[in-house]
Amino acid sequence: MKKVIDTRQIGNTPLNVSTLGFGAASMGNLFHAVSDEEAQATLTSAIDLGMNLFDTSPRYGAGLSERRVGDALRPLAKDSYVLSTKVGRILSPDTKANINQLRHGFLTPMPFDAHYDYSYDGIIRSFEDSQQRLGLAEIDILLVHDLGAYTHGDKDEYYFQQFEKSGYKALEELRKHGYIKAVGLGVNEVDICERVMNIGKFDCFLLAGRYSLLEQAPLHNFLPKCQAHGASIILGGPYNSGILATGVRGKAIPHYDYEPAPKNIIDKVAKIEDICDEYQVTLAAAALQFPLSHSAVTSVIPGLGSAKRVEKTIELFSENIPYEFWQTLKNEKLLDQDAPLPNSEGNA
Repeated sequence: MKKVIDTRQIGNTPLNVSTLGFGAASMGNLFHAVSDEEAQATLTSAIDLGMNLFDTSPRYGAGLSERRVGDALRPLAKDSYVLSTKVGRILSPDTKANINQLRHGFLTPMPFDAHYDYSYDGIIRSFEDSQQRLGLAEIDILLVHDLGAYTHGDKDEYYFQQFEKSGYKALEELRKHGYIKAVGLGVNEVDICERVMNIGKFDCFLLAGRYSLLEQAPLHNFLPKCQAHGASIILGGPYNSGILATGVRGKAIPHYDYEPAPKNIIDKVAKIEDICDEYQVTLAAAALQFPLSHSAVTSVIPGLGSAKRVEKTIELFSENIPYEFWQTLKNEKLLDQDAPLPNSEGNA
């Protein structure tokens, strides 16, 4: 059985993170309410079962996720966990916030709204605000959240210039003076990661869904660039917005990249499911384990919304998958021919 507590190093930093980490968006009441008791039970389960990487953000529930993650980590020895949060948004009080309806995808009681700010002052303020919400003096990894065209569209260049001209300096200073140990981006696209590598030194990129059982385009250009740069990949969204967790055989509409999946993606997943059946492999287990076969990927961090989900995810992560399964996917051209495979020599 694969050891969940295996760790890998983040870039050239002193940080070693568990290969299965905790994505804490659900701790901000993503799409539905989670009680404080359930949130703490979920985080405690992850800690007890060997996860040491916890990723949160001011965006997740307008600060709610940070508060809950901080409450769970505060009693622990600092060297027993690695904490990641994000900058790029400033939270401000919103006296008219309707806390009984979804706001930006979160059903949160926190009466705040956010505005983007990638400037020097904005990043410093965001970092200090996060320290207050977390109730922790130390944050290990600081990620610039949602920079790039995927989020900002026509305002992409405006925010990029803001970050390039002053925001990156804030990250560099915080790292230089030891307030943080690593800097990176938390994004859904490869292009912005490649652009910022021309600005300065990045230790990691939290990349959602772009290197997965369904997508291997970064294999040929981006991942080698990361390795040359010295940046590790923390892989978020390993289920590509759900389709690799649910499959395509149920009655529910499968989702891919935050939207209903197009036909070509549904057809590809259906073929992968057929091969899963042949080898008695759980689709979600394959989705969790595949990205870690590449040496640039240090951790996979699915969103975890309950203690039961934590336990199930560890079960999937530990599932024994025969090498022949992966090779069959390649033979059927469902994986890039150059993709490293789990259980092959030199890989996890």
